[in-house]
Amino acid sequence: MKVICTSPSFAKYDATPIATLQQHGFELITLPADAPLSALAPHLADTVALIVAFTDINEELLALAPQLKIVCKHGVGVDNINLDATRAREIYVTNVPDANKHAVADFAFALILNSARQITQAAIETRAGSWPRIFATDVYGKTLGIIGLGNIGKQVALRANGFNMRVIAFDFYPDEPFAAEHGIEFVTLDQLTETSDFITLHMPLTDKTQNLFDAARLKRMKKNAFLINASRGGVVNEQDLYQALLDNVIAGAAADVFVQEPLTEHPLFTLSNFIPTSHIAGYTDGAISAIGERCVTQIVQCIQQGERPSNVMNGLE
Repeated sequence: MKVICTSPSFAKYDATPIATLQQHGFELITLPADAPLSALAPHLADTVALIVAFTDINEELLALAPQLKIVCKHGVGVDNINLDATRAREIYVTNVPDANKHAVADFAFALILNSARQITQAAIETRAGSWPRIFATDVYGKTLGIIGLGNIGKQVALRANGFNMRVIAFDFYPDEPFAAEHGIEFVTLDQLTETSDFITLHMPLTDKTQNLFDAARLKRMKKNAFLINASRGGVVNEQDLYQALLDNVIAGAAADVFVQEPLTEHPLFTLSNFIPTSHIAGYTDGAISAIGERCVTQIVQCIQQGERPSNVMNGLE
């Protein structure tokens, strides 16, 4: 029974997930994150499970894997997996929705602080021999707008409490009890856009969220506001964001995610009021280890115990 893994961070800090697979009789095949279908194809005929990061799980791949029972996303977002095709073939698609919530929330808040205080720009100029006197903006006491008050968004909200921030939120499926307990006000998307000093995005990429922040929405933001994206690249229209930052429509932005990844150059990279990072928000030793363990648990549940895995994303019963 083969398990193919294309996630470069699987068992990076702790070999326990690999040992668990071996104990249950699985053979682990490790391939690069950007491995083409031709590299996967020789193993797919007798593969029962896939652990993937960004591998495109499409009809062509699935047709070569007649024994495949489960595709585990080594993370949260499943937009690289064809949910309809896997459901039609009765293949479970799972993710790990909360194992990296603290890591991503920490990172998102770091981007908020970095954007407000222009830490990256100060570091670049100082290293270049300048001694910049950068006059930045406060975070303490400001209004934080969280779009997507799920596992990660909730953790960002809790961190904002320490900065005495007013927290407002928008979510398609609002958790009213959590909001009431922590003093968070649910508002409309327009109200959040127009009121927030900082907006942080924590929503999956869906038809509803594709290009959620386009030119029109960016123009509704305060001129001194900042946009933080640690969700998915397609939630923000990158060309519109570039133009908005170039024209000082908003004060600044930061993104850990892009439509195309990996990305070596982009017009946004030329702007001093934009902070890019390389999709690393969830990369901490604790988070990566927990995600690997949860993936393996769901494989064992499905293949050896004949049970429905814990976090099924494609509606398969």
